[in-house]
Amino acid sequence: MSSKKYLVIVESPAKAKTLKKFLGANYKIEASVGHVRDLPKSELGINIENDFEPKYITIRGKGELLAKLRKEVKTADKVYLATDPDREGEAISWHLVYALKPDPAKTYRITFNEITKNAVKRSIKEAREIDMDLVDAQQARRALDRIVGYKISPLLWKKVKKGLSAGRVQSVALRLICDRDKEIADFIPSEYWSVDAELKTAKGRKFTAKFYGDNKGKIELKSGEDAERITSACKKAGFSVKSIKKGNRSKNPPAPFTTSTMQQEASKLLGFASQKTMRIAQQLYEGIDIKGEGTVGLVSYIRTDSVRIADEAYEEAKSFITDNYGENYVKDKKQYKTDSRAQDAHEAIRPTSALRTPDKIKESLSKDQYRLYKLIWERFIASQMPPAIYTTLGADIASDKYIFRTSGSILVFDGYLSVYRKNEEKSEEGAMPEITEGESLEYTDIKADQHFTQPPARYTEAMLIKTLEDIGVGRPSTYAPTITTIQQRNYVTKEQKVFYATELGEIVNDIVKNNFGDVINTEFTADMESALDRVEEGKMEWKEILRNFYPVFAKLLKEAEDKVKNVEIKDEETDVVCEECGRKMVIKYGRYGKFLACPGFPECRNTKPLFEDAGVKCPLCGGKVYIKKTKKGRRYYGCENNPECSLMLWNKPTGEKCPVCGAPLVEKGGKKAVVVCSNTECNYKKENEKVQ
Repeated sequence: MSSKKYLVIVESPAKAKTLKKFLGANYKIEASVGHVRDLPKSELGINIENDFEPKYITIRGKGELLAKLRKEVKTADKVYLATDPDREGEAISWHLVYALKPDPAKTYRITFNEITKNAVKRSIKEAREIDMDLVDAQQARRALDRIVGYKISPLLWKKVKKGLSAGRVQSVALRLICDRDKEIADFIPSEYWSVDAELKTAKGRKFTAKFYGDNKGKIELKSGEDAERITSACKKAGFSVKSIKKGNRSKNPPAPFTTSTMQQEASKLLGFASQKTMRIAQQLYEGIDIKGEGTVGLVSYIRTDSVRIADEAYEEAKSFITDNYGENYVKDKKQYKTDSRAQDAHEAIRPTSALRTPDKIKESLSKDQYRLYKLIWERFIASQMPPAIYTTLGADIASDKYIFRTSGSILVFDGYLSVYRKNEEKSEEGAMPEITEGESLEYTDIKADQHFTQPPARYTEAMLIKTLEDIGVGRPSTYAPTITTIQQRNYVTKEQKVFYATELGEIVNDIVKNNFGDVINTEFTADMESALDRVEEGKMEWKEILRNFYPVFAKLLKEAEDKVKNVEIKDEETDVVCEECGRKMVIKYGRYGKFLACPGFPECRNTKPLFEDAGVKCPLCGGKVYIKKTKKGRRYYGCENNPECSLMLWNKPTGEKCPVCGAPLVEKGGKKAVVVCSNTECNYKKENEKVQ
C-alpha cells in the first residue's frame, strides 16, 4: 500500500464531504471556504498610477485556516487545487498558491464539471497548471467593479445618504426597472374592438371564429361603430367555409438548462427567487446524502451559459429513454446552438445520471431540492427526445365581404411532452370539428367586445434575467447577486412577484444616468463583458481593459464631482414642529427615501413620515393630496383625510372627477401628459387637453 499523501483543496465543506467518498485514504480533502485573499474593504485597492496594480490582502478571519493549510501543504507529496471550474474558481486557486506557497513542481490544478467518481478521478489524470487567462479575466472584472463602486458611491453618499452603492451591472438592472416604471406611468391606452362569431355545423358541432378582415387583408377595428357595422352585415349575410388548410406542425424540445434559463423557469414554475434557485442548485451540485448511495453530486456545474451535452451523458439518456418510453422516443444527439456571446466552457446543467430519477431519490431530498432537481432532470431528458407532432386545421370563414378565421390542433405524437409538459403546451391544443369547403354554417351568436391596449408588463425576476442576458449584460454568476443587491439597497421592491422602483431607487438611477450615462449603460456594460471574454480567451491583456476604460470614466467622475462638491451637507428644514421638543423638523434620507426627523438627535429621537403636498385638492373629499410611500417605498398619491377618505392613486390626480364614471381623473404621459380616468374599466380621456 502506498504511503504517499495527497492534499486536495476545494472551496466548500459540502464539496469536501462528497469528494472524500470518491478518493482513497491517501487523499486529505480540505476546504478554503471561498476566497482567501481579496482587495481591502477600507480603500480602493487598485493603484491607478501604477498601471492598475491590485493590492490583495488576506481576508480577515482566514489566518488560522491558512496556517492549517500551510502545514498540510508541507507534508503533502502532491497538492491538487480543485476549486470551481470557472473564472472565480481559477482565481481562488491562484490566490491559494500565493498564500500557501506550495512547491510548483508538486502543485496541480484539477477541474470537474460534475462531482462523480469518474469525473473526479479523470480530473486527477488530466491535472494541469493554473490558467492565467481565466485568472486575469476575473482580476479585470474585480478591478472594474471596484473602481466603479468605490468612485461613484462617495458621490451618492454626499448627494443622498451613506450606505448607497452603484455598480456596472446593478445600475443597468436598476435602470431597466426605472425605465419600465416610467413607460407604464406614461402609457395612454388605445381603444380597439374584436368580433367573434359562434358557429354551428350541419351536424350540430359548435366552434368560434374570430374576425380577421376582408380579401385585401387584416382590418383593425378602432371603434364600436366599426364593430357594429360588421356584426350587422354578417348577421344578414350568413356564414360559409371559404377555404380549409390542413397540415402538421412540430414543436421542438427546449434546450437543456443554462444558469439563466434555469433561474427563469424556476421563477415561473416553482416561484423561486434567483438567489434561492442558486442556493439549492449549489447543494445539488456539491452533493446530497442519497439513501443507498452515500453522498453524491446530483447535477453538473450550475454556472454555465453553454447548452452542450457530453457524449457519455447523451448515451445514458438515450438508454433510459429507450427502456422507459420506447425506440420511437429516441433521436440522434441534438447539438443545440449556444449563444455566440457564451463562454461555452462547460456543459449545460444536467443530472449527473439520467438513471437517477427524481422519484427514486425523493425521500433523500428536501421538498425544494426535489422540485428543482425534478425540473433539471425533466428538462434534460426532454431535450434529448423528438419533437411533439400536431395535426392542424385552419379555415377562412366568409360572411358578406368579410373573413373570419379559426384554427385547431390535435396532438398526435407527444414526443418530449411525455416528460416536460408545462402550462403553455397544454393550452396550445384544441380540436376543430370536421368541416368542408363551401359548407354553410349557422351562427348562434356574434359578439363585439371593446378592448384597450395594455402597458408593457413589469419585470419579474425571470423577465429581468432574460433581458439582461439578451442585451449581453452580466454573466451566469452575476444575475442572482445583482438582483439581491438592488433589493437589499431598497432601490427596488418586489410585490406580487414583480419589481417596482422605490423613491430611493429613482434618485440613485437619476444621479448615475445624468452623470455617468456614457459608461454605466447597456451598450458599454455589454462591451465590457465581451472584452472580459477576450481576456479569458487569451486575446487581450487584462489591464488593457482598464487602460481603455479609466480615462473616459475619470473625466465623467471629475465633472460629476464638480457638480456636487459645493453641495453643503445639511438637512433641509421644514415648518413641521417636533411635538416632543419644539424644534423644526428636517428632511433626511433613509432606507425607504425621505422622512422627517428631529434635528435634536440623539436627545430627541422623534421621526415621522414625510408627506409632500402634491398641490391639488382631493377630488373625493376636498382635502389636501400628499405624495406618500407604501411600507416598501413605492410612491403614491393619498388624501390627508386617510383612512376616512379612500383616495390612493399611482398617478397625480387633477382634482376633478371623471364625467363618465365619477372616478378621479389623473395625469398620464410624462412631458406630453394628458388627463385620463384612473378607473381602468372606464378609459375616459379628456380630448384635446394636455397638462400644462
